[in-house]
Amino acid sequence: MRNIRNNDLVITINEKWCKSCGICVEFCPRTVLTQGTLGRIEVANIESCNVCRLCELRCPEMAIIVTEGDSQNAKGKSCKVMKQS
Repeated sequence: MRNIRNNDLVITINEKWCKSCGICVEFCPRTVLTQGTLGRIEVANIESCNVCRLCELRCPEMAIIVTEGDSQNAKGKSCKVMKQS
């Protein structure tokens, strides 16, 4: 699991569900997401996220969750990539 912290935002990508289709990357108006090595979706620019949730809403696999607010698990901007077997 990777974490990036800055303000009050959590972007969670479930790699088990993600099919690397790139729809989230195409719909992101702020270029927050990118398709990295081997086509994996990565959070490249979390500071630019305006929490529009287009990535979350357009993901056909429901593999992205965008959460904002201060909670015990989400203090600061955070990118969580869930690796499940």
